[in-house]
Amino acid sequence: MTVLIKSTFLSVIAAGLLSLGMAHKFYVSVTNVRYSEKDASFQITTRIFIDDLEAVLKERYGITSNLATPKESNIADEYIKKYFRTKFVIELDGKKVDYEFLGKTYDNDVVLCYLELPKIELSELKSISVQNEILTDLFEEQQNIVHFKWKGKKKSFVLIRENNKGMLNL
Repeated sequence: MTVLIKSTFLSVIAAGLLSLGMAHKFYVSVTNVRYSEKDASFQITTRIFIDDLEAVLKERYGITSNLATPKESNIADEYIKKYFRTKFVIELDGKKVDYEFLGKTYDNDVVLCYLELPKIELSELKSISVQNEILTDLFEEQQNIVHFKWKGKKKSFVLIRENNKGMLNL
């Protein structure tokens, strides 16, 4: 199987399993990076198992977040945003850029985090790269699948602790 077929197969399986409300015994996140010509922005959605995100927030920052419950911590968003800033890095033409953390929603046992890079002219870019170390500091088996979509094109990467960066030449 080619790498592209393998990564597509893995992402389909992971996306399907992420959408199910079952306990999991694997560690995966799925991130979609889509360029919106209408908004001239990169719109990013990351899907992470709630229990894994809670575990990393507890381990790293000592907070009990109680995500997706009536007892959810009022500081959970700030710590999720802080964690993303240290573990999810975007570079445009080799330069680190800041993104906006727009918020989160829940879907069964998954948290969806929404990020955006506004005011980006795709025609002026030569490359975009994503370094995704989400949960790799806690789970050695963690895999972070990243899908890029722009101008009708698609490219996917499976990132792991030892190989945590994917780059596209545009």
